[in-house]
Amino acid sequence: MKKILIAASGTGGHLFPAIAVAEALTESWNISWLGVPDRLETKLVPKKYGLVTIPAGGLQGSPWQKILQLIKLLVATRSVRKLILRRKIDIVFTTGGYIAAPAILGAFTCGIPIIIHESNAIPGRVTRLMGRFCNVVALGFPTKATKSIRTLKIVITGTPIRSEFFRPQAQPSWVPKGKGPLIVVMGGSQGAVGLNLMVEAVLPSLLEAGCKVVHITGEQKSKSKKNEHPNLIETAFTNEIPGLLQHADLVISRAGAGSLSEIAMCGTPAVLVPYPFATDQHQEANAAYIAAKGAAVIVHEHLPTHRALNDALWRLLKTKVSANKNENDPLIGMRKAMQELGAINAKEKLIDLIEQVK
Repeated sequence: MKKILIAASGTGGHLFPAIAVAEALTESWNISWLGVPDRLETKLVPKKYGLVTIPAGGLQGSPWQKILQLIKLLVATRSVRKLILRRKIDIVFTTGGYIAAPAILGAFTCGIPIIIHESNAIPGRVTRLMGRFCNVVALGFPTKATKSIRTLKIVITGTPIRSEFFRPQAQPSWVPKGKGPLIVVMGGSQGAVGLNLMVEAVLPSLLEAGCKVVHITGEQKSKSKKNEHPNLIETAFTNEIPGLLQHADLVISRAGAGSLSEIAMCGTPAVLVPYPFATDQHQEANAAYIAAKGAAVIVHEHLPTHRALNDALWRLLKTKVSANKNENDPLIGMRKAMQELGAINAKEKLIDLIEQVK
């Protein structure tokens, strides 16, 4: 069996696409996984992949901090190189995160092929700086920003998602019952305090109108008191996202590329609230691409006292909660547009690249 080292670290946006690819490679490849200590991969990466962690970080901060991080990068690269030689790795595949830079440099110095997958509409710093060392840069979005990448080959693949999103899933049994529209709120794997506060401000009106709300708060839930209502479920995390999205009438979400790929596969209309401090404003660019297709509307993060989210929600939901069923339902067109964005064969395209690259 050929041997592949998958380097993915940090957030669900980096990890879930890599896990999707690993699932498809399991039968024909020997898989090793490279990550960073104390990050999300220590919880999400299946044990069968033999996770190896090494310290790695970004080049942010003061000049002295950058020098220290550069030294850590060189040490990490040496560790990756030793791992590649010891395990006789044939190829490295990375989806980004802090581990991507030493993984790419280590593989390059060993002379083995490298594929990096960039999910976001604006390529990240590692992709821009180190794409030149990779055999292929695979992109999740067709974007003009590809001009910033120097590499041998660029391929638009879409972003792979986990296999359960391709199969019809039952609505989770714990979802509130009733006839009202189901709204799912999710802020990504790290949680989203700003988004949570915005949603908490509009909950009373949604619940009063008969809407059912599942609010996935993340670990970084705001400090406000817990809301109690028979039509409301608040939870820090759930592994039943496919079933929720497939049955939801509307999702309120950040605009990470991984989440958007899952939402698109489920065909769920969306209100997107891009994280305002994302590197290079990449969530803003991701959201703009989806909104331009008519599948979502964008609401920028604001204070809970403002009404932008409230107004956007009621423009979309008025038909669902109205007795007048003759009104045009904007969610119907948005659902169709979102379904057309689903990258059904993204995983297969990446598998072909991995099998063919030399």
